[in-house]
Amino acid sequence: MDPARHAGSPRTVLVVMCAGYFLVLLDVTIVNVALPAIGSGLGADVGGLQWVVDGYALALASLMLTSGTAGDLYGHRRVVLAGLAVFGAASLACGLAPGIPVLVAARVAQGVGAALLLPGTLAIISRAFPDDAARARAIGVWAGIGSLALPAGPLLGGALTEAFGWRAIFLLNVPIVLVALVWAAATVRESREERARRLDLPGVLLGGLLLLATTYAFIEGGRAGAGSPQVLVAVLVAVLALPALALAELRRGDDAMLPVSLLRRPAFDAANVTAGIMNLGTLGTLFVLMLFLQSVQHRSALLAGLAVIPLFAPLAVIAPFGGRITSRIGARLPAAAGLLIATAGLALLVRAGAHSAYPVLLPGFLLWGTGMGLLTPAVVAAAIEAVPGERAGLASGMNNTARQTGGAIGIAVAGAVAGQPADGTRFVRGFHAVALGAAGLYAAAAVLALVLLPGALFPGGER
Repeated sequence: MDPARHAGSPRTVLVVMCAGYFLVLLDVTIVNVALPAIGSGLGADVGGLQWVVDGYALALASLMLTSGTAGDLYGHRRVVLAGLAVFGAASLACGLAPGIPVLVAARVAQGVGAALLLPGTLAIISRAFPDDAARARAIGVWAGIGSLALPAGPLLGGALTEAFGWRAIFLLNVPIVLVALVWAAATVRESREERARRLDLPGVLLGGLLLLATTYAFIEGGRAGAGSPQVLVAVLVAVLALPALALAELRRGDDAMLPVSLLRRPAFDAANVTAGIMNLGTLGTLFVLMLFLQSVQHRSALLAGLAVIPLFAPLAVIAPFGGRITSRIGARLPAAAGLLIATAGLALLVRAGAHSAYPVLLPGFLLWGTGMGLLTPAVVAAAIEAVPGERAGLASGMNNTARQTGGAIGIAVAGAVAGQPADGTRFVRGFHAVALGAAGLYAAAAVLALVLLPGALFPGGER
């Protein structure tokens, strides 16, 4: 590996990389609160809005693992700078989009930039802090900044949408990216791995095709019906892409995007399945929830953003403590407890109706967010602990990919189940069905976590 020298101080590098990481995660949640405004401004139905959210998630999920390998091969500085440039240009295109097709295409480009940027930020921070203790503190800051992006998204998105319109949530990124791009170019020196894996282009293409076809089938199934020709074609493509991806990855061996040797580890598989279910339920329910708060309960964008702060604040506050608990007793109990607490919170959302007061929603939000705060660090730790130490980076990337994949599918399914907000009572019933479905998946995942994840089985027990 080349010496990881930096023109700027390590703290300066940390600030720049955290800024990029914050923007990537901010764009996961900031868009949700602006969806009704986007829909009315561009004449989009729920299916169009699903693509606005999922275009970003699909690109991020499809390219996350490969971009980390690209950084090892071609240099993390180069890939991060490219990611910032693509993300900034795509954000400008989103803000100026004249219609839904252009906005969706720009959101896909944003996801590409985010995928190039995200793995490299952590790699650069790791090289900027060679001392183990300093590196651990820096990574803690990096993770904490990411946690702050989740509650900041709805609040900032609501305020910007209310004051300046939905385009502001994208245009805000442009000056921040320009500053980060210039700063990163001036402060970060190049580094790459001497023994990096080769890029797995067949895996990227087939994995992306599988995810795209699956998402398309759910979104268009909600629009045109499950038996429509385009949905049947998408299902066929997904069915064919799955074994093709498996065969391609078997042939690639250790250079595969999804190494089969890791997928043969039950604890690793359980951690990734749990992570996928976590985002499937959370992002899917959140998509419908924001439409419910604004289009059914007629809250403004700002009030809707404020309403979900009790959902995201516990996640940001509790996650660090959840990480400490996991380090002491293992992932099994924190993951299972988090899933069950979130299950209770999601189940409580079925009490909400079109005219329900906010206190009806509040207990569900608090329990849901608290559960996520316990669960998130546990599933990441479980994935890393289940593999040899030299594969920890890859394990973390695969866990992140599982989360993004689950989120993309969750949004597609939730929108198809809930239908159009204009349908009123039917949409409320659909919202309840989405929340209960997510609760059921979480309960099943809790059983999976108790059986397969590492850690103590009883409080105070041995790991």
